[in-house]
Amino acid sequence: MAALDSISILILLGSMLILTGILSSLIALRFGAPLLLVFLILGMLAGESGPGGIRFDNVELAYTVGSVALALILFDGGLRTRLATFRSVLAPAGMLATVGVVVTAALVAPAAVVAVDLTWLEGLLLGTIVASTDAAAVFFLMHSRGLRLRPRVGATIEVESGTNDPIAIFLTIVLVEILLGGEKPLFEVATLLARQATFGAVVGMVGGAAVAFVMNRASLPQGLVAPFAATAALVIFSFSAILEASGFLAVYLAGLIVGNRSSRTQGTVLDFLDAATWLGQILMFVLLGLLAWPDRLPERLLPALAIAFTLMLIARPAAVFLCLTPFGFSLRERLFISWVGLRGAVGIFLASIPLLVGLPKAQIFFDVAFVVVLVSLLVQGWSIAFAARRLRIAKKRPEVFRPRVELVLPGQVAQELVGYPVVSGSPFLRRGITPPWAKLTLVVRDRRVLTPEEARGIHEGDHVYLLAPSDKAQALDRFFADLPPPSSPDPRLLGDFFVGGDVTLGALSELYGVEFPGANKDMTLADFFARRFGRKTPPGATVTVGAVALVAHRVKDGSVSTVGLQLAGPEIVSWRRRISNRIEWALGRRR
Repeated sequence: MAALDSISILILLGSMLILTGILSSLIALRFGAPLLLVFLILGMLAGESGPGGIRFDNVELAYTVGSVALALILFDGGLRTRLATFRSVLAPAGMLATVGVVVTAALVAPAAVVAVDLTWLEGLLLGTIVASTDAAAVFFLMHSRGLRLRPRVGATIEVESGTNDPIAIFLTIVLVEILLGGEKPLFEVATLLARQATFGAVVGMVGGAAVAFVMNRASLPQGLVAPFAATAALVIFSFSAILEASGFLAVYLAGLIVGNRSSRTQGTVLDFLDAATWLGQILMFVLLGLLAWPDRLPERLLPALAIAFTLMLIARPAAVFLCLTPFGFSLRERLFISWVGLRGAVGIFLASIPLLVGLPKAQIFFDVAFVVVLVSLLVQGWSIAFAARRLRIAKKRPEVFRPRVELVLPGQVAQELVGYPVVSGSPFLRRGITPPWAKLTLVVRDRRVLTPEEARGIHEGDHVYLLAPSDKAQALDRFFADLPPPSSPDPRLLGDFFVGGDVTLGALSELYGVEFPGANKDMTLADFFARRFGRKTPPGATVTVGAVALVAHRVKDGSVSTVGLQLAGPEIVSWRRRISNRIEWALGRRR
């Protein structure tokens, strides 16, 4: 019975610790403290040297939990990354994730050698441990601090943080093996790195396609689809590791593939992973905090601070400027990306590898990495919003819109039913327009279910349900919440679709992110075209406004009655020029 009582006490303490961590996140969000910092401190307080007095030295358990948590975090990050965004920043983010990690490690190494009295190889190992940015910290702070970054900057930071872990982990393992006596030629190291990256990419893409296929084709109960996706991600991660490939790269790419395939339960999977990654982070960070002994940290505090500030003020900026200069980033953008190189659980997780294999001076690596992470979260984490505003990289993002209701329609994957309350001030109520791919299906008013015809218009307080493509449904949020105009057109809202000529320029600016500098916001599209082309606007006449092409689709008595909206990509621009040339030629002949 004593054994049973001890197990019950362990479960009680563990659950209370996690519950405290969850509730403490409210404080973290309220005062802007990085969540990771809260959980690390909780772990330290619960440890042997803190008030909790829990003795914990199981590095294997911490490493296992950290691997699982990081795999789920990266899978979740891939799910939320649009493929178009990934492609657009693959080159700069890829440079930061590879060359940037190596340059950062190389520049931190001399400081480690001088400050901690390490050999050059040991200094390089310490530099590698703290070189990669942390996906968990970056994803959390980007979304929770209310930052709406410039699209290219935000995408570069997120893709880098999701893809730089594989090379940092690989270099850490190689350097540990060399320090243990297994020296490897440079060619062999390069071959191993290429094999890990290649096999990891193949396993991730094939595994992601297989997971998406099963989610869409297999008749799994709806409640099991999300657990299936999360478990499949762990299978992909562990299978890649068994093949000596990069499991972290594989699971990120798998998430990218799954997230960009139409799925009837994608919203459910994201909600489930929100909870799974949240609890995974809590458990991982608390365990890593338990591994740190606060009474031992003061003796290494000053050297660790020297390394932390070398990393933040010299190594990271040098790597960013070297890697991003060829890609046309402005000075302010490079300064901001330099400052946002947040260190988090990945650094402490990598520092547990020397502990796991019993490397000499392993405790030094762990203690220094722990202090570096704390300093990064305290200094960079708390100042990220200030830096974004001062460098004019971001605007304040409105609160996340939550009243959306998503209903899966059995038997198909292309469409889903999306419900919204109609609130005062919403663009839908004021403007009365939605994208043509969203079909109003039901209206709930005074607890009665009505068809759109029976409703005879939409009023404040109604609940509306629209049929929309699964990959575009979330873009409808803008029509039903009081949000500021988008900083750039949302590709999910555009395409080959049309609005009436009586729609005003202000409505397009508010809903679609189309800016008309100096124009009267109350002017209709018909008047806008008439001002450009005279009294009789020819069919097919096109006006490019920023990234959007406005095309006169239908013209009645010389006045535009329907306007098509398209993203003005290279092929559309070429097509527009051909039509414009024909119109100009025809007008010239008339004159």
